[in-house]
Amino acid sequence: MAQALGLVYLVWNGTKIAVEKGSTFKNGGLQQKPVISGQQVDFANEFVAGEVTATKKLLRGDSVLGIWTAGQGELQVQCDTGQTYVAPDAFLKNTANWTSGEGGKVKLEFVFGVATEQLNG
Repeated sequence: MAQALGLVYLVWNGTKIAVEKGSTFKNGGLQQKPVISGQQVDFANEFVAGEVTATKKLLRGDSVLGIWTAGQGELQVQCDTGQTYVAPDAFLKNTANWTSGEGGKVKLEFVFGVATEQLNG
């Protein structure tokens, strides 16, 4: 049996962040957009940004504001199945916010251009 993706860690500007189940990854790059003329469908290339959304818990001693740095930085998405996706031009989309109860959920939304994939294992 092969192992399926289970755990994901984020590394944001050198700091490893454990995140909850349910993180999403969408790589950026060119996508083909339909262009319709009469009854003919052609396509045009369009660039879309990459996105990572994740939720971390707010633990005693955590600095939520310490995660939010101005400008761009390197984001790594490390999977327990051996893939690592690296986006050198990532930035946090929203300001710091959290929800009380149920572990103090801190929503992280990163945006970037195109991430590269590194395979280990």
